[in-house]
Amino acid sequence: MLHFDKAEFDNGGFRLSADWQVPAGTKLALIGPSGAGKSTLLAGLAGFVPCIQGAVRCDGVDLAGLAPGTRPLTMLFQDHNLFPHLTVAQNVGLGLAPNLHLDAAQHAAVNKVLGRVGLEALGDRKPSALSGGQASRVALARALLRARPLLLLDEPFAALGPGLKAEMLDLVSELLQGTETTLIMVTHDPRDAQKLADQTVFVDQAVAQLPQETGAFFANPSDALARYIGA
Repeated sequence: MLHFDKAEFDNGGFRLSADWQVPAGTKLALIGPSGAGKSTLLAGLAGFVPCIQGAVRCDGVDLAGLAPGTRPLTMLFQDHNLFPHLTVAQNVGLGLAPNLHLDAAQHAAVNKVLGRVGLEALGDRKPSALSGGQASRVALARALLRARPLLLLDEPFAALGPGLKAEMLDLVSELLQGTETTLIMVTHDPRDAQKLADQTVFVDQAVAQLPQETGAFFANPSDALARYIGA
């Protein structure tokens, strides 16, 4: 369970509030105008932006006292955060050991997750030799290997073409099927939310509103949502 309990985040003077909860395993989309606070919500969850009021809990654990690196989450960014001097396998292995001192079982786990994202033959390549879609798969593989309860996507596939982005969203959905991982995805594209998310949150005027079932959310848009999507 992820619970924002009357939480308020302060991002350099911009304040965003959220007061809702979702069960473990929910796939949630955050949608809304630029500057409304979608990325602030992710940054607050990750510990990069302080929660100045209320609390954020994951499975009953208050995240306030946890440093960003120790929080039960993995975050994917648009730039994928791949190290150019490391191979694909090494970049993925960072998810298990920052010093890359992996034992045999860990090496096997890296190879297994590369296979799950279709990159089993590319472990020795450097990021500069990858396409945009392949780089996205490397970042996703590393996130899966960390196996944290929360997976945060801050538009990591935004730079991809429509077909490849749809393919990556399908892959995320497939890889999370049957797990208890809670997904929170920032997007500007309603089609992304409709394709992947069980529930959608509209972020507007510094408030992350209550989650709604995605189909109903878009079938009966509020006035603010209708203005945003041009309905």
